[in-house]
Formats: sequence, structure tokens, C-alpha cells
Amino acid sequence: MITVIGSGRVGATTAAMLGLLGIDNKIVLIDIVKGLPQGEALDLNHMSSILGLDVYYVGSNDNADMRGSDLVIVTAGLARKPGMTREQLLGQNADIVYGIGKDIAKYAPDSVVILTTNPLDAMTYVMWKATGFPRERVIGFSGVLDGGRLAFYAGQKLGISPASIIPIVLGQHGESMFPVPSKSFVYGVPLDKLLKPEEIKEVVDETVKAGARITELRGFSSNWGPGAGVALMAKAVKRDERRALIASVVLKGEYGVTDVPVEVPVVLGRGGAVKVLEVELGAEEKAKFAQSVEAIRKLLNSLPDKYR
Repeated sequence: MITVIGSGRVGATTAAMLGLLGIDNKIVLIDIVKGLPQGEALDLNHMSSILGLDVYYVGSNDNADMRGSDLVIVTAGLARKPGMTREQLLGQNADIVYGIGKDIAKYAPDSVVILTTNPLDAMTYVMWKATGFPRERVIGFSGVLDGGRLAFYAGQKLGISPASIIPIVLGQHGESMFPVPSKSFVYGVPLDKLLKPEEIKEVVDETVKAGARITELRGFSSNWGPGAGVALMAKAVKRDERRALIASVVLKGEYGVTDVPVEVPVVLGRGGAVKVLEVELGAEEKAKFAQSVEAIRKLLNSLPDKYR
């Protein structure tokens, strides 16, 4: 059983993607808003009926109904508004995530947690502390989205399918993220060998600003990209695919970083992030990566003591 906590746009979209991919036959949606998860579940059950899917959705306002879940996806929290950075959400969302984490530890103590709440890396840290789970079982969703955006913009420049590109984005999920064109490949050829320097700069800028651009254009943050990316991660965990994807996990010495959640390539399987992959970086790239990690540290240092 999979539980999705938060039935807003990202939560509902994620639940739909989980069903369409047939990842589990029971999906529980939980939200504090009365009627919202129940209504989404009913609509999604109609979707399942129409498409002939063997998936049943349940809506609830009680976190206790996550009992029995081996995967809990947390999308709850206040969303970004136009002009708001992920960092401005820090204080507003920490309380929400901490409370949910305590309930996950109580009702789904053996689960893997995938989190989308922003600011992502800091909220991953709060969730890790709240649950007391091993770092492998608390995973921040970030890199699949950032990498997908990098692949999209590079593919547009090259006139090729984004599926042909293996993108690498490291560091913070936010304005200080570090896209790495030299380590992003089209069948072994790095992007910085295929694109001009000015094109690389444009691709990097578009990737970093993509989330803010979506929010600016439509008045609320993205949900289709996150929903698709979370479902991909969920499939890797539930089916023990041992698939390499980019996600935010607490590092334990990798990249010379300890006790800080950072967006890096990981191998996802039944136990969560079963392995962290270390990308070999040049001197300049290491410096940019360190700057991105420092931006995360600053956020963590601004958290109240009870979350640290």
C-alpha cells in the first residue's frame, strides 16, 4: 500500500500517475482539508474504472490510515506563490513536515518516505530527524525534476529527444542548484562538447529558473513534472529496480559532506536510496558544488533547535 499525504495539485497528480503506472493496487490519500482527499479518491476511482485499472483509492483526514504502507509520499505543505523563493517557505513548512514525520514513525515505521515539500533539502532534513529513520529511507524528490528540465532545455537546443540525454544536477534543489553540463551526456558525449558556451549558459539558467517561471506564468507551482518524477521514484522503490536517479539524501561523508541532504545520483530500490553515486568533479565544479551545499547549510542553521 502507498500513502500520499497531501491532496493538493502535486499529491493528486502523483496519485494519478501511481495508478496509471500500476505501481500498487491500493493508494491512500490523506489531507487535513475535510472532503478533499475523499473527493479526489472518488474521482480517481472513476478514472480507474474507465481505464480498466486494478487500483483502488481511499481518501482520509486521519494520518493513522497510513498503517500498512511500505511507501509514504509527502506532498503536504504550503505551496510557493509568485515571487516567493523556496527558502521563504522554510519556517512555514517545518512544523507541518515535523508533525507528519512523527506520525509516519508511529503508523508506518518500516516505510520508505519520499518528500516533495519545499524548501526541499531542508524539509528532507526535518523529516529525517522527525522519523528517526536511516538516511536511506528518507528521500527528497528533486533531481528527477531538475534533471528532466535540464534534459528538456538541452534537447530543445540540440534538436533531439530529451530521452537521449542523461542529465546531472547536483547540490541544492532551489536557486543555488548546480546543473553539470560536463557530466550530462548524450550517449557518452558531454553537453559542453555539443553546445556553445552561450548555449550552455542559457540551458543552465532556464533549468534553475524553470520552477519560478511556471509559477509566474500560471500563478501556482508545478505539479505535472513533480507527479511524474515522484511516480518514477516510487516505481523504483516498490519494484526494487535498483535504478539510478537523482534525489536529495543526507550525505554521510560522500562528496566530503556529512549530515546535510544534498541532491546527488542515488540507486533506488526496496530499501530506499541503497547507494550514493559520487560524480567525479573538476576543481571549478567542486567549488560550485560546495557553494550549493553551503546554501543548504545556511537553511539548516536557520531551523529552530527542535528540528536539528
